[in-house]
Amino acid sequence: MPRKRVKEQKKSRSRNRVDVLLERIENISDPEDIMMEIMDIFTDMEMVPEPGNYYTFLYNAKTPNILYDQHPLVAVTSVERWGFQGINFHWGKPKRYTWIEILSSLYVVENDEISTLRNINYAKFVNS
Repeated sequence: MPRKRVKEQKKSRSRNRVDVLLERIENISDPEDIMMEIMDIFTDMEMVPEPGNYYTFLYNAKTPNILYDQHPLVAVTSVERWGFQGINFHWGKPKRYTWIEILSSLYVVENDEISTLRNINYAKFVNS
């Protein structure tokens, strides 16, 4: 039996992750519970993101009296000494994330998964 190419394996794995996630969250509406399922299924993680890639993670803003997204879904645009910048799909605009405020690993979201995750309501907006 011929082996699948790496690209085909990755695409198949991504499709499977999304299918599993959609099944698990079918009757869940709480953003915390949905984020827990995402972190359980999306096991590819990085500590430092690469510009052009997509990630989701846990975040806790240090700036007082601001509204922020505790479960960002971002397209990283640049990496800096202090952290990184990216387009937060829940906000629909660029945001900055400092290393010290990131509470988890960065969970990798593949190109063919981003549209599905964008359509899942797991943003958690809180005041700091």
